[in-house]
Amino acid sequence: MGKFKITLIILLVLLLAVGWYVSAGYYSKGERAGTISKLSEKGYVFKTYEGVLNEGGYSGETGTLQPRYWDFSAKEDSVVDKLRNAMQTGERITITYHEKFFIFPWNGDTEYFIIDVDFLPKPQQPIYESVPVPAQPQPALPPSTTDSVRSTTIRPEAI
Repeated sequence: MGKFKITLIILLVLLLAVGWYVSAGYYSKGERAGTISKLSEKGYVFKTYEGVLNEGGYSGETGTLQPRYWDFSAKEDSVVDKLRNAMQTGERITITYHEKFFIFPWNGDTEYFIIDVDFLPKPQQPIYESVPVPAQPQPALPPSTTDSVRSTTIRPEAI
């Protein structure tokens, strides 16, 4: 009977460890860049923030711009504050995320769980140097026209 209890306890601890790892662990880590399109708090019991990242994009097949949207979940207050700031300012960000094994209610609605947000540097405006514009040669007027123009010119001293 004693060996049965020890085996049962070991099995229970092993199941709890596997359950915790599947719930809290991840099998993929990555980064994505874009602008935040949506951020909302969801859940009845377990509150998480659900958002959409607009990655932008260019389709090589059609030669057009087609936005790509990516759904994610976030829970930490510091991450949510950065996401709110990025959405309000419209700045481009890089999101670091973990991809979970399964979707659990306490982790959010997606498999992608945000762990960090970095603001991308703002693109610098190109500096155009002033380039001197060469003077355009004026077409020569015929001599008869030149004389009549000279005679009708008003000199400042005459006024």
